[in-house]
Amino acid sequence: MRRISTFSALAIGGIVVAACGGSGDAMEEVASTAGDMTVAASDALACYLARGTMSEAQERPSPLQFTELSVGGHDGLLCYGAPSAQGRDIMGGLLVYGQSERIGANEPTTIHLAGPASIGGVEVGPGSYSIYAIPGPEEWVFFVNTNWERWGIPIDEAVRSSDIGTFTVPVEAMDEYVETLQYRFEPVEENTMGDLILEWENTRVKFHVHPGSGA
Repeated sequence: MRRISTFSALAIGGIVVAACGGSGDAMEEVASTAGDMTVAASDALACYLARGTMSEAQERPSPLQFTELSVGGHDGLLCYGAPSAQGRDIMGGLLVYGQSERIGANEPTTIHLAGPASIGGVEVGPGSYSIYAIPGPEEWVFFVNTNWERWGIPIDEAVRSSDIGTFTVPVEAMDEYVETLQYRFEPVEENTMGDLILEWENTRVKFHVHPGSGA
């Protein structure tokens, strides 16, 4: 499964999907034009923008990226804004330990699923879900949330009231330095499931996505 970093619609599904984000005011990149825009077709997966147009999203300091995935024979898409370190301390700095973070930039990081799935053990039906995390030096706590058509911050009580599940994963240290936040999907068992992997600075965290009980 290859990681997609262009902005054309993907004719691989039957749902409309969203774009993504990370958290903290320092990570907020505001597009120059307000207004909602969804790039979609009835037979395509695409990314939602809370602000601006798709062409403007390409010019953001943290441009829109997305990653294809396949779960139980159903297509999926992860959308996120991709900030770069630019000499800043990321873990424990820009991403504050113990604080809710959108783990991307701009809109919330969002996963769109054409079929039922389990995200880190959280059972979900077909649809769109935002994902945020509370990072720590040894483990991250992830939250799955139904509120995704919004700007990525603040992650306040109104947003958290839409949480539907949480899971915790360990932190892995990397020798390689990753300048720009990236997500990738590593499929297993003939693309029926796999791991979504986040890498930034010298840190990797990953969580398993597999077919849900309704598959």
